[in-house]
Amino acid sequence: MAVYVMVHGAWHGAWCWQRVRRLLVQAGHEVFTPCLTGVGERAHLLSNQVRLATHVQDVVADIEMNELQDVILVGHSYGGMVITGVADRLGSRLRHLVYVDAVVPLSGESWSSRHTRDTQAARRQQITACGGAMPAMDPSPLGLSADDEAWVRRRLTAHPGSVYDDPLVFDEAAWQSLPRTFIDCTAPALPTVAIMRQRVRQNGGWRVHELPTGHDPMISAPEAFTELLLAVACP
Repeated sequence: MAVYVMVHGAWHGAWCWQRVRRLLVQAGHEVFTPCLTGVGERAHLLSNQVRLATHVQDVVADIEMNELQDVILVGHSYGGMVITGVADRLGSRLRHLVYVDAVVPLSGESWSSRHTRDTQAARRQQITACGGAMPAMDPSPLGLSADDEAWVRRRLTAHPGSVYDDPLVFDEAAWQSLPRTFIDCTAPALPTVAIMRQRVRQNGGWRVHELPTGHDPMISAPEAFTELLLAVACP
């Protein structure tokens, strides 16, 4: 039996893992899907006090309180920032890091670091206009079926804008010592993930898998995505 802790991305919540969680549990594995403060099932806690460190602590607390060891830690999109911070805190408890079309930061970088200046300016303007929050994204570029897009649209929430420029400082050498997988979602491929695709392919130590589906593979291709997660547990 493997232990998976799966961290959702921006605007999402624990709800996004429902299909994959069911498949992993049916395969005999233990699965935890913490929801980050201020989004998803915890959207009522949205405030300017929520920082990247808050989200890291959300996951650290889940792992510690459940006394988990040998964890396969999965991060989707913005969740890559979070799992990198968790790895810096709890590296000895982790078996493998899985970045799902996710941010792969260098020490000192923020979520905003991967964006162009124009995108950064637009996001910051949006955050200011919305009182410190990033309004729910438009799911239409995610390559979902009409039914899935409607299902996702009903559940997406605003995201704490205060995390956007928070830098993450961590021990890169210790992080690089952990086994790491990057799942590259290619159909359609999101332009904002391009720098991460390039980064993982230019640096050693990565297993890279291409998945011909959109940015939310846990929704658009749960079976194929689960097979990749199972392969991490049984390489």
